[in-house]
Amino acid sequence: MKDMTDLNIHFSREEFDQRQRHVRESLEAQNLDGALLFKIEDMYWLTGYDSDGFSIFGCMFIGTGGQLVHLARPADLGNATYSSICEDVRIAPDSEKISRASQIKEMLASLNMQGKRVGIQVDTMGLTPRLFLQIQEELGGWCDLIVIPDFIRELRLVKSPQELSYMRKAGEIMDIALNKTIEATFAGAFEGDIYASFYDSLFRLDADLPAHIPPLGSGKSALNLRYTTGRKHVLENDQVTLELGVAYRHYHAACMCVVLTGPKINERHLKMHETSVIALDAVQSILHPGTTVGELYDAYKETLENNGEQDAVLTVCGYTMGAAWPPTWMEQPMIYEGNTLVLKQNMSFFTHMILNDRKTGLSMAVAEQAIITTGAPEIITHVPRQPIIKQ
Repeated sequence: MKDMTDLNIHFSREEFDQRQRHVRESLEAQNLDGALLFKIEDMYWLTGYDSDGFSIFGCMFIGTGGQLVHLARPADLGNATYSSICEDVRIAPDSEKISRASQIKEMLASLNMQGKRVGIQVDTMGLTPRLFLQIQEELGGWCDLIVIPDFIRELRLVKSPQELSYMRKAGEIMDIALNKTIEATFAGAFEGDIYASFYDSLFRLDADLPAHIPPLGSGKSALNLRYTTGRKHVLENDQVTLELGVAYRHYHAACMCVVLTGPKINERHLKMHETSVIALDAVQSILHPGTTVGELYDAYKETLENNGEQDAVLTVCGYTMGAAWPPTWMEQPMIYEGNTLVLKQNMSFFTHMILNDRKTGLSMAVAEQAIITTGAPEIITHVPRQPIIKQ
């Protein structure tokens, strides 16, 4: 057994054992003998494996008979031995002579999986459609390959005490980084310097890079909800959207706000901010066990419509948060209409109230992250409830 003191892991052996046991019980309930996993978030949760090599290739097998195997490229061997409790690490060399699907079949054969029911995880960036089709062709008739639901992600929704401690730490860092970023945002500032202030705070406080590039834009690009290239200077009477996220031990916390530079402040901006705050308060007021995710969306939508902002209603107003890797920190469930998932204690959600007025080109948003408790939600990232005006 690996010496835990030599591993760069962030959970106890007991917690990993419990997680693996839950996965094996779920596999047995689905009448499966094991599963091929390609989602790095699930590998990290089960073993501590910390790598971004999944972007090229990486696979893990977990079996109901206790099997646990990493199949990784030679370049990822260091990460596997540095961070994972899994003791069976197989090397999958890069070669024109043997396909990835053949390497997977060879691993499964060594585990006596021929003729068995083997699940395969497909809802992940770690498995390309091309590789999936190759695996289907390679294993067809050799074993019974079953596409499985994304059940491990569902197991990860309710966070352990240790996971919550990492999320709270990420929230503390986020609050500090947000304040530093707001300080760096003013008329005449270069957007690159604003980004630099954010990343400087992040690294100095031992945070991880967020799983996607935080959108930051002024003027017309303030309405962009995704990162775009090309930095410019902030102007007078400008708007600067900050959608920021940090991670601690890969567990994410995020926030969102808009800085107004003045000296002239558009009254429409102020009204949009007021409505955003009312909507955030309405959603946070029902962030407790028993509420459905769809009911969160209903509270958001109803508030915007009651305040004359029906044209600004988006189809999503947030999502759950946890450990995540590029290209996104967003995970399901997203907060959208009709989502029947019921909130439970120790889940965590990022709720964003975004108003983009495309007729006037104005943007406003407030967003915070919370942990679900038995009572009022524990807010772990904080944005000002008053308009942020920098003159």
